[in-house]
Amino acid sequence: MVLVPYELPIKTPMECVRVVDTLAALGKSIARWTKHGDQLATAIPGLSLFQRNAATPPTTYLYEQSVCLIAQGVKRVMLGSDTYVYDHCHFLITSVDLPAVCEVLSASQEHPYLSLLLKIDQHEVSQLIADNNLPPPRAQQSSRGMAVGEVTLPLLAAFQRLIDLLDEPTDIPILSPIIQREIVYRLLVGDQGAHLRQMALVGSQSRQIAQAIHWLKENYTRPFRIEELAGRVNMSTSTFHHHFRTVTAMSPLQYQKWLRLNEARRLMLAERLDATTAAFQVGYESPSQFSREYSRSFGAPPLRDIAHLRTSTDDCARTTLSPSVAG
Repeated sequence: MVLVPYELPIKTPMECVRVVDTLAALGKSIARWTKHGDQLATAIPGLSLFQRNAATPPTTYLYEQSVCLIAQGVKRVMLGSDTYVYDHCHFLITSVDLPAVCEVLSASQEHPYLSLLLKIDQHEVSQLIADNNLPPPRAQQSSRGMAVGEVTLPLLAAFQRLIDLLDEPTDIPILSPIIQREIVYRLLVGDQGAHLRQMALVGSQSRQIAQAIHWLKENYTRPFRIEELAGRVNMSTSTFHHHFRTVTAMSPLQYQKWLRLNEARRLMLAERLDATTAAFQVGYESPSQFSREYSRSFGAPPLRDIAHLRTSTDDCARTTLSPSVAG
């Protein structure tokens, strides 16, 4: 397991005080709109708020293009062999849709975990880059589609103004896009801006991998050949396979398998399909192969795993049904 390093730049005492005060205000705003163990999809498009009053077990989610920010608590996200730990001093940014395992490490009744997630509009990123003479990005430390960056006071202030709009719902359609545009700008000129810029550049290898991921999500039930998928995004087979693994920490076939298994799990749990029917519906031809791969991924055969999920009172296990929102 590789712990992805991040060195926090030194702030002046006054900067530290202002950041701490802004984080405290942000945490109070999140707590006011959520309850213990709660997840709120707000009236602001793409914005979700989270509160947990206890540490959570490792849970698999699909992280969409987004930024996750913690006002209180600590979280760990595992992508392949890489591990990202972030807290109130850092944010997690994801530039392509990535399956990852996450767990809240620090949370209690007295000091709950408080966080937010804002999905990033790739069109907005491209438009900002095209319309403005942005300063050059800082050097990118990794080609992964996930990274940890430094929380800054302007970024925190923009998020606070965004949450404040929840008290003025009639202002949301007008002011929310303006504030979200500012947030995207802050991310683009920040220490992890290179990740977003690569996704917006037509013809870049990261953009091509994102297109391949989009195709896999739309066609995960269909068999495919690596050569054909590489051709769809105008890359050679070897280059495509290398960059797909670099960005996602998995192969295209592993990515497809993750999509299939998680959709089958959802079908069995939410729609009460039997394992064989769910397996065929997501593209498996062999129920026995499905059962083996399911057990490998979730630690138990389909029937036992679904029975456990149905009887479990653990909130984190229930949120597996909504894998695209992971704050």
